[in-house]
Amino acid sequence: MRIAYQYKLRPKKEQIATIEMWLELLRRQYNYRLGERFSWWSENRCPVNACLLVMPIPQLRDHPNYYSQKKDLVNTKDKFPEYKLIHSQVLQDCIKRVKLAFDRWLKTDKKGHKLGKPRFNGIGRYRSFTYPQIKLDSIEENQINLPKIGKVKLIKHRSLPDGFKIKTVTISRKADGYYVTLSLEDKSVPVLTTKVEPTLKNTLGIDMGLKEFLVTSLSRLSRFYYCVIEK
Repeated sequence: MRIAYQYKLRPKKEQIATIEMWLELLRRQYNYRLGERFSWWSENRCPVNACLLVMPIPQLRDHPNYYSQKKDLVNTKDKFPEYKLIHSQVLQDCIKRVKLAFDRWLKTDKKGHKLGKPRFNGIGRYRSFTYPQIKLDSIEENQINLPKIGKVKLIKHRSLPDGFKIKTVTISRKADGYYVTLSLEDKSVPVLTTKVEPTLKNTLGIDMGLKEFLVTSLSRLSRFYYCVIEK
């Protein structure tokens, strides 16, 4: 079973500057990787009714995927050393977000409709980043130890439930400040996956009438038979 707890952060000025720098660099990286996928898509697709049969088929470019783009982060760090300041797993999670957004666009939903095309993030529109893994003892009293950012104060209005372990940590920027969202997991708690199908025995109808404030389905049915017998 997985649940999420959210706390408000009280970062220092230096920590706010680091968080803002990370968000801006991640925004640029997200747009760049998304542009790579759009470029491949536009250059290598061709409608069947628009392709010339006598036209030579060009050599297709390699399809940029999660693993190729994650591997290319080494070149990004060489060309732009400021990306070395970002935690490596946080940077890889940015590539994962690009993959999920692009895959949702290519696939259809249950009704066969396509979702909207992913958009490039403008300045200030990239508002969160995630640590896919973090140490179990990262929270001490009213502080959380974020790798490459340091210990940040948080308003711990409720304690973490017993038995749950921290799986991921997401730092987000909102209108009233910065927040941390902890994704917690307890494998000993089973997840209910059974669905209850409605039947005549487990279903009860309620009718809100004008004459009566509340009429249940059973009382209404009995009143209907009474009127039929009386007539």
